[in-house]
Amino acid sequence: MLATAIQNVAVRRTSLRERLENLALQLVAGAVGMLPRSVARAAGAGLGAAAWALLGRLRRVGLQNLELALPEKTATERETILRGVFRSLGWQVGEFCKMSGYTAAEASKFIRYDGLEHYLAAREKGKGVLVLTGHLGAWELSSFYHSLMGYPMSLVIRRLDNPLVDSFVNRIRCLHGNKVIHKDDFARGLLSSMHRGETVGILMDTNMTPPQGVFVPYFGVDACTASGLARVALHSGAAVLPGFLVWEAAEKKYVLRFGEELELIRTGDMASDILANTALFTATIEAYVRRYPEQWLWVHRRWKTRPEGEERLYG
Repeated sequence: MLATAIQNVAVRRTSLRERLENLALQLVAGAVGMLPRSVARAAGAGLGAAAWALLGRLRRVGLQNLELALPEKTATERETILRGVFRSLGWQVGEFCKMSGYTAAEASKFIRYDGLEHYLAAREKGKGVLVLTGHLGAWELSSFYHSLMGYPMSLVIRRLDNPLVDSFVNRIRCLHGNKVIHKDDFARGLLSSMHRGETVGILMDTNMTPPQGVFVPYFGVDACTASGLARVALHSGAAVLPGFLVWEAAEKKYVLRFGEELELIRTGDMASDILANTALFTATIEAYVRRYPEQWLWVHRRWKTRPEGEERLYG
């Protein structure tokens, strides 16, 4: 899969801008990767603080989303949450730059499992595992650490606009056996992986459009949500369980939490079951986000697609 992606880069001629962007990224990643981890994270936090100050559009989207989803919070509380989001994103940048040099022993000093037995039990069933996840905590480090500990998986991702950057990022993601499944090959790749009893992680918390998405509640507001995971799970019999790598401030560690396998709703009406299970998956994500609100990607326009007749929420 990764080799195919690299071949595709070679087929499409890259622009000077794309080559310069890739070079700049590799230089920065290489420089940050040489720093001690604490310094790399501090640099990332500084980048996050700069983004808070400079990226007014993202800041406004984040505050609007928080007001929509958490109206019980004060304006000050919502701002504090959003500042934490920018810091969390900065930390993830620092971690990503150092990821390729992590060993299992080193990473285990600042990452631990919680609920690994749930994942192992789901895997033992032999019908494949669909890890329900989202843009919460350190999602890039999550699958990387899992592969580093001997549990490689596939990742459903969107191709980055710059194919050189896409290949660079995927090379790091796949250092320890992970594979990528691009969204344009979603259904076939996912069903094939389940047939082989593999594990696939799916980020299921981004805005979609019909017919790939259906409307289900997210923080009490209808959100157009990918229905493919529910469709594949119902067809394949694969186990679905939540998995998130979140920062626990009290421990000063990341914790890779696997929840118990979710019990799918099966009434025999496929369309109804897809909708009901998509709502179940979304409610599960929401529960984790409510627990760690300062670590979710509030700057994403999650409620952009509206049901027919509703006014758009973002300017």
